[in-house]
Amino acid sequence: MQASPPPPSTDATTRPTLRLAESVYRQLREDIFDFRLLPGDRFAENDVADRLAVSRTPVREALMRLQSEGLVRGYFRNGWEVIPIDLSRFEALYELREMIELHAVRKLCAGAASPAYLAALGAPWRVPASERLRDGLAAAAQDEAFHIALVGGAGNPETEQVHRQITERIRILRRLDFAYGDCIAETYEDHVAILDAIAAGDAATACTMIARHIAGSLSVVREISIARLEQARTAVKHAPPLDPARRKRFG
Repeated sequence: MQASPPPPSTDATTRPTLRLAESVYRQLREDIFDFRLLPGDRFAENDVADRLAVSRTPVREALMRLQSEGLVRGYFRNGWEVIPIDLSRFEALYELREMIELHAVRKLCAGAASPAYLAALGAPWRVPASERLRDGLAAAAQDEAFHIALVGGAGNPETEQVHRQITERIRILRRLDFAYGDCIAETYEDHVAILDAIAAGDAATACTMIARHIAGSLSVVREISIARLEQARTAVKHAPPLDPARRKRFG
């Protein structure tokens, strides 16, 4: 009698589901960051499963992960919601971000920054005006990378990890700032001035510049309204038109 083949291993059976959950997570995350899903939008797991042609299991796993990151929240038997913008929460995150970046700049001014590091960090910003980015979302991504590298250069991996977590949580506001805040040119100038102050070991000037830079972003954030968020949705080329009848569903 021929022996039956062994059952598939747990790893083999769960791996496809994990890959699907990762794919759904990334898609939903981009939907939020690219304003296809707006703060306050409500939707059901079935909406996502139907749109992405997957079962509800990877959708639920992806949503639980997004919930742990503070991007969505679930309601018992009543679907999911993209976390509405709570300015008091974001003000606290920006304050913590400022504390971390000020500490990093002080360390860099005290000698933690090598000329090669400063040159590499400044290369995308020390360009002629004609070569500057004009797309707000691309500029936001470049700005984010600059600040992550700035903190990373201070050499404290624990602080860098916290800063990355903050960066994830404020990303949607950073993108709105660049898309509608008219801050691209000022950002290029600020970053060059900050790096010049660090190269000169001028901690006072560098810290003043960083604090002003972050405060300027937050002041724009305070002006955000639902109308401007709706405007952001229509500005994204690949965003589908929103059916008013499904305003509280997945767009």
